[in-house]
Amino acid sequence: MKSYCAEFIGTAFLLAIVAGSGFMGETLGAGNAAVALLGNSIATGAGLYVLITLLGPISGAHFNPVVTLMSWKLGQLDLRKMLVYWVCQFSGAVVGIWLTHLMFSLPIIQESSKARTGSGIWISEFVSTLVLLAVIRMGDRLAKDRLPMLVALTVTAGYWFTSSTFFSNPAVALARSFTNTFVGIAPADVLGFVVAEVMAALVMVGWFCRSEESA
Repeated sequence: MKSYCAEFIGTAFLLAIVAGSGFMGETLGAGNAAVALLGNSIATGAGLYVLITLLGPISGAHFNPVVTLMSWKLGQLDLRKMLVYWVCQFSGAVVGIWLTHLMFSLPIIQESSKARTGSGIWISEFVSTLVLLAVIRMGDRLAKDRLPMLVALTVTAGYWFTSSTFFSNPAVALARSFTNTFVGIAPADVLGFVVAEVMAALVMVGWFCRSEESA
């Protein structure tokens, strides 16, 4: 139960950090998208570092269904635990969005109208997810003590070098459709993101992890 609670709470706080910093950045930046993205990326990276460092020893600090899928493929957890992790991650992500709305006195139930679609965006999400999973896998093997910083810096950089702003997480994509703020994504566009992310995860677990096992 500790690991399940850690995944729920960690994912909820991750989304609260993402959505809250996006809203704050856009508000204080008076609509300047560059200022909003800068604040959003720095806060997300800093928050991830803290969450992974503190909750990693408890649950592995996945906060991401495709990370959990890779861990299952590598034999680090069984099928039942993977499925429960997914429930915790998706539900925690939505709760994190609602918590942000409460903190900023916004309507709790929202639907995003921000379009994020097109082949460039989908390719970006595929690349983002592949990069994230590769960093996690290689960091776990080669620099485990620095893994929280590696992931945090990768996500911070990813906000700026990808057209999709590095969602790389199906739970994040779904939850962000429930907020009509700076970080939102129109519900109709969520499927494209999730498909790209899952495809990247399948490539990772089907090729990279298999090649490691063969070696």
